[in-house]
Amino acid sequence: MLEKDIERKLVKETKACQGMCLKFISPSLTGIPDRIILLPEGKIGFVEVKGPGKRPRPIQIKRIKELRELGFKVFVLDNKSDIKKILDEIGGDAQ
Repeated sequence: MLEKDIERKLVKETKACQGMCLKFISPSLTGIPDRIILLPEGKIGFVEVKGPGKRPRPIQIKRIKELRELGFKVFVLDNKSDIKKILDEIGGDAQ
């Protein structure tokens, strides 16, 4: 299983929750999570997608910490089986 397979599944499952899974590329800041999840009722979360068993780089860990300190939900996803749990935590089950 590749990182892109996990990412495709995340996009599909987010759409099934009536949400959007936006690819995020920051031109001025490195290490920002790959995806922004937008769900009904203003729910938002960030997801860094990794291949199975892969860990975030130090700059990614720093950005994840900064986002969490601002009060955002931020996840590292390296397994398709964790997608539902992540979406539920962001608020995908509150429909």
